[in-house]
Amino acid sequence: MDMEAINENLDLITKLKEIPTLRFFEKKDLSKILCYSKIKNYKPGDCIIEEGSFDNWVYFLIMGKVKVVKHGEEIIILHRTGDIFGEMSVIDGSARSATVIAVDDTTCLATDVSFVDSMNPEDKLTFSAIFYNLLSMVLAERLRETSEELIQLKEKMEAIKK
Repeated sequence: MDMEAINENLDLITKLKEIPTLRFFEKKDLSKILCYSKIKNYKPGDCIIEEGSFDNWVYFLIMGKVKVVKHGEEIIILHRTGDIFGEMSVIDGSARSATVIAVDDTTCLATDVSFVDSMNPEDKLTFSAIFYNLLSMVLAERLRETSEELIQLKEKMEAIKK
């Protein structure tokens, strides 16, 4: 790797450390993640993930906005730097549960997490602990938001019944 590429990688690692969901990773871990990642750019309307497909990619939103669609219904818009999508099928190995479509010009860090299988046992354990802690925080936040939406919908339904 030439000096320019190394400096670009260091700049990217510094920027990634600013993403809230990646702040727990050390620079060496982020460097390893980058080896198995791609910076991907999408135009409005581009399909990033297709519901029902299979792969090992997790996406970290760097810039832009995406919508998550399930059975043709929009579920949520993700727009915050560091928002993660594509993690559920990686966790349980099932097919993609939703389609993700770029709304604006969008940039993502796309990571093929199957690289974890090739790590030495100690690094694998450390990386997995950090990665799954990160995912648990993301999923807990989503569950809280979903619970709040459910409460609001129940209140609206009760108001309609009266």
